[in-house]
This record gives sequence, C-alpha cells and structure tokens, in this order.
Amino acid sequence: MMANILILIGIITMSLTFWVVSMTASSYYDNLRPVSPWRWMFSVLVPLIITSHALKNKSLDYGGAIGALLVGIILTVANFSFFSALLTFFVSSSKLTKWKAEAKKRLDAEYKEGGQRNWLQVFCNGGIPTEIALLYMIENGPGEIAINFSKQYTASWMCLSLLGALACSSGDTWSSEIGSVASKRQPRLITT
Repeated sequence: MMANILILIGIITMSLTFWVVSMTASSYYDNLRPVSPWRWMFSVLVPLIITSHALKNKSLDYGGAIGALLVGIILTVANFSFFSALLTFFVSSSKLTKWKAEAKKRLDAEYKEGGQRNWLQVFCNGGIPTEIALLYMIENGPGEIAINFSKQYTASWMCLSLLGALACSSGDTWSSEIGSVASKRQPRLITT
C-alpha cells in the first residue's frame, strides 16, 4: 500500500515537473504550446500501468519494460491517436506471441516463456514511431491535429508515417507469430 502511494506521488511530481518545463519553454518560444499537467499525468501513468502489467505477464523483460515505457510516454504526449495505435499493436502482438506457445517451443529452441520482448526488440519496433513522434512535437507541438493536407501538410504526413511504421511492425510480428505455427510447409524465401 505504501509503495503504491509513493509511486503515485512520484508520478504526480514527475508530471508537474514536465509541465513546469513545458510552461518555461513555451514562454521562451512563442510558437510552443504548453502541455497540460493532465496530459503529462496521463502520458506517464497509463504507459506505466500497461508496462508494469506486461512485465508481470512476462510479455516484456526489464530492459524491454524500460524501453516500452519511454516509447509509450513519448507517443502518448505527442498524440493520443499515436498511443491508441501503439496500444493496439502491443496488445495484438502480445496475444499472438502467446498463441500456440507449445508449438512455437517445439519449433524454436530459443523461444522464451511468454515470448518476452527485450529492449532491442522494443526499439526495433518502436524506434521509428518514437522518432516521428518527437519530430511531430517539434514541428507542431503535442496534441491532436486532424489529417488535412491542405492546412496541416507536414503534420498529416508525420501522422500517416507513424501509423505506417506501426503497421509495418505489426505485419512483421503477426506474420512471424502466425506463420510459424499455421503453415504446414517450411517457409520459402521469396528472393530465391
């Protein structure tokens, strides 16, 4: 109980610190909009809850949890639709990783219990979306902007690029998780 209270106090303190920094930065740079303390709190608290749940369910190891927390916070601060796309990717990929785990153990000697992802896998799948989210925040500031190429050309391309990067990661993960156990034949390399 006391640990939970200390964690909550730490999250509130970190959120308010980020808010003070964003207020200070927005006073120096006129084109920056400050991020509300509620957005900071949501952006820290929700990824922390999801990451701790994934760590407990063995979907992530400790390095992967730290990487996922960083990616989750950045994408959530940038745009809530980025967060929802990341959450959809993570939940669906985690479920597919655990799907037919016994068959995957027989096929792969290096299969980890629960399909734990490490920091390298997190940054391979989330690195490009994180970079795009940071560029989005530098260009437009955090917040939701509708995709409209005539008014918000750069922001629209960044949103679609981020969603495309997550779609690519999803396709790669889903194909390897489903294809390894659903196919009756050996995989075929299309370049040969």
